[in-house]
This record gives sequence, structure tokens and C-alpha cells, in this order.
Amino acid sequence: MKSDIQIAQECKMMPIKDVAKKLNISEDYLENYGKYKAKLSEELFNEVKNNKDAKLVLVTAINPTPAGEGKTTTTIGLSQALNKLNKKTMVVLREPSLGPCFGVKGGAAGGGYAQVVPMEDINLHFTGDIHAITTANNLLSAMLDNHIHQGNELNIDPRTVVWKRALDMNDRALRNNIIGLGGKANGVPREDHFQITVASEIMAIFCLASDIKDLKERLSKIIVAYTYDNKPVTAGDLGAAGAMTALLKDAIKPNLVQTLDNNPAIIHGGPFANIAHGCNSVRATKLALKLADYVVTEAGFGADLGAEKFFDIKCRKAGLKPDAVVLVATVRALKYNGGVPKTELSTENVEAVKKGFANLEKHIENLMQYKVPVVVTLNNFITDTDAEVEFIKNKCEEMGATFAISKVWEKGAEGGIELAEKLLETLETKKSNFTLLYPDEMPVKEKIETVCNKIYGAKTVNFSGQALKSLATIEELNMNNLPVCIAKTQYSLSDNPKLLGKPVDFEVTVKDITISAGAGFVVVLLGDIMTMPGLPKKPAALSIDVDENGKITGLF
Repeated sequence: MKSDIQIAQECKMMPIKDVAKKLNISEDYLENYGKYKAKLSEELFNEVKNNKDAKLVLVTAINPTPAGEGKTTTTIGLSQALNKLNKKTMVVLREPSLGPCFGVKGGAAGGGYAQVVPMEDINLHFTGDIHAITTANNLLSAMLDNHIHQGNELNIDPRTVVWKRALDMNDRALRNNIIGLGGKANGVPREDHFQITVASEIMAIFCLASDIKDLKERLSKIIVAYTYDNKPVTAGDLGAAGAMTALLKDAIKPNLVQTLDNNPAIIHGGPFANIAHGCNSVRATKLALKLADYVVTEAGFGADLGAEKFFDIKCRKAGLKPDAVVLVATVRALKYNGGVPKTELSTENVEAVKKGFANLEKHIENLMQYKVPVVVTLNNFITDTDAEVEFIKNKCEEMGATFAISKVWEKGAEGGIELAEKLLETLETKKSNFTLLYPDEMPVKEKIETVCNKIYGAKTVNFSGQALKSLATIEELNMNNLPVCIAKTQYSLSDNPKLLGKPVDFEVTVKDITISAGAGFVVVLLGDIMTMPGLPKKPAALSIDVDENGKITGLF
């Protein structure tokens, strides 16, 4: 089997202006980045704003395992299959981060014969959106420290700075540092921190903003520090919002690319779901809804993180109402959750599948709380046996979920026909009565407990002294109406990555809570989650190279 990058490089791409024609988009609305990438102009939004909305389908997954689930691959393959069935469909994805690209995962543009292209561009610098976000983030840091150095008119207490610098790379050495050393001319010494760009509040704002005006207003609300008398200081107070918006004015336009079979795809924004809200931009999703009849999008990691945040943050803020959810699982992942070592996942083990099904079962139950029809799809591997598949199918259907096999990695659009047909049947026969998990007026503490109890299955939620102090600050600032964005491990329903399957009678600990006033939510830190990942012992970067002709290898 060819590697993902080999398959992508063999694709005969269509000029992006011809891809756009499939959606009746005039060349006048394209801002080209070479032959195969373009940004979609603001004028296009105005042109299509009165079009009927498409059906919106979210693709999510069980908790990720080392065996791999193929959520993005399934998302792309499903859109390819729907187009093959002559359904006018768009796939809308997040932009890959350079951190995991050079770290553990390699590329993140799908896999096999279900990919978006140009794969190398999408995985690397693309159209520069993430660089723009990094720069806006660090401009705010520079203006904050300059203000303190130049007299500190706002009376900022340097010990209370909460704004972190950003870099789109996994670099653990930057997590904690001291800046301003070297004498008076080099600023005021203080403790500082870096986070990966996709965890920055600016990325969250970028993905939730409806337009330039909304973007600037949200940026101005970012809380960067507190005064000596404990009053919040914002980016607006520092006068930074205008310049930050200027850096993002082109980035905020969604990016148009194509799938391997030359169908249109939008890729825009890229927050992680374990440390941020894990969804592509609202602008991209809303534009796609006006351009197509079916829109397929995804949310990061498992449904306990990405799907919950898609529903309770993105849909809440943007007024979106999903029509169906596709939940991706694999036989291999269920066996892993059932206690089988990674080296033995290719051997039939129905008993382990039965035990590991508990993880899939919990995710189905969770999604049904939102009253959206659920389609479970098994991403097929050649080692799957009829007995294993039959057990999963029967259990899913007993729970009221539709079931389908997906073979899009191996066969592209053709391998997704069964899933596409089952999805279309579900959309026809089952009505979505989308409901949020909690109301706006519920206090933040109760919102956290609701997600931990109802989605994760936690018995007890413990709050550290720092977290209780943060809750008091939220109350003082009248921000109890904000939704919660919980940062925790993606590998377990709990805050302990070693608790696989469907853990019961467990406790979670809230270590701290931070306010993302511009994004419009509070970030809740569970367990040992970090907002700046580190590289593994053998990072993917060791396999990436480029030859004398400029051809890249090893991205995946």
C-alpha cells in the first residue's frame, strides 16, 4: 500500500477556480494562493447569505487509541461518497498544527484514498493563518510587557499576568520561563509561559468570530492581567485590538481546497479539542451551509471532548443545529479498550470487543443526550472478523443507533457508499431535536459538574483551592453565564489517561479555571493536561525530508 503522501502527490489536482465552479462560485470571489488554494472573499458571504441552509453532519469518535480510529479520514471519505451519490456536499475541516505534524501524528489531512490536497501545503504553512494567529498573540504579549516597562499607567501587577506567548510547535522547554533579565533596559523581570498556538485564546476567537467587527470586539475583551487592586486588564485597555485585527484580516477568510476526487473542501482554524474547543471556524461552517446541500464537519479527539464542545460551545454561540452525528470506531480500538495489547489487536477476540464496547456505548449514550440521530461507523481493517463486526452492529442497533461499515481509507468514495446511504436514510427518517446539555444561566461550577457527571461519568468533582478562587473571580466579574471548555486527556473519559473503556466511580480534579472573555467561555483544567505539548522520543520530524527537486517525503 502506498503512503498517504504518495497517494496525495499522485492526485491530478484541478485548478482551484474550477473546483469553485462546482459550487457556482465566481473567480471574482477567490483570492488565490497559487493554483490549488484560495481564500473565499467577504463579498461571497454577502452573495449567498439568503441561500437555504444545508444539512449539517458532525463526525466524531470514541476515545483515541494507539491503534488509530481514522476520524478525519472518515469525514473526508463520507463527503466524497455523498458527492459520488450526486449529493452536493462540502467537507469542512480544521487546519493542521505544525506541533503534532512534527511530533507524534505526522500529517493531518486524512489518509489513504480519503484526503484533502495539496496535502503538503495544508500540513505545513498553508495560507499562513496559524502564523498570523501566532503573531497577533505575541504582539499582545509584547505590548503588555512594553506597557509595564514604560511606566505601567494601568497599574498592572506583573505577578498576575495570565496571557501567555505562543508558538505553533511542541516545545516543552518553553512551558515556564523568566523574561526581562539583563538589566533595566530589557524590561521588567517576571515569570512567563508559552502555549502552542492552537491553544491560544486568539485561535478560539478566530474560530468563533462572525466577521471582522466581531473579531475586533472579541480581541479587545481578552483579559491579560490584573491590577494591584485585582481589576482585570484587557487587550482593549492596552490599545492592542486594532493592530491584532489588522494581522488577522486576511486569515479570517476561509480557505478553499479539494479532496482527492476534486470536490470542494474548506479548511479553516485549528484549535485542539483536548486543550481548546476543537472545531473549525464558525465562518467556514456557515459559509459551507449556504454553498452546499450537505455539510460534513468534524470535532477533535473523542466525543467526550470534541463533540461536547461542538454542541455546547460552537453550536450555542453560532446558533447551529446539527442534523446527525457520525460516531467513528474500530474493532481494533474496542479490543484495546477491552484490555488487549497493541501487538495482539489483529487476532480475533470477541470477548475483548464485548468488554471494550463499553467505551463506544458511553459515547452513544452521551450523543443521544443532545437528541441528535446517531450513525455509528466502523472504520474497516482487513483483520476485522465477521463475529466481531456482527456483535458491534447488533449492540449499536439495540441502542437505537444506525450502523454502517466504512472502507474509505482503502477505496475512497466507493468505500463510503454504505455509510453515505445509511446517513441519508437517517436524515430522512429521524428528526434532530438538538438540545444543549446545560442552560446559560447555570453557574459555572454546576456546568463543570454537569459535563463531568453526564458526559465523562465521574462520580465526584473535586475543586482545588486555586479553582475555587477562580470561581469567585468569575462570580465577581458576572461571567457565570459563560459555557465551559474543559481541558483534559483525550485518551480516557476520565482525567486519567490510563483509565480505558468506561470507568465508573472515579473522581476528577479541577486544578484551575481561566477566563477566555474574548472567546466567550471559561477554560477548565483537569488532571495533568498541558497547553504546550512536548515532542516524543522519536518525533515524526525525523522522517520528514525534501529532495533536490523540492519533493517532500515522510509527512505521513
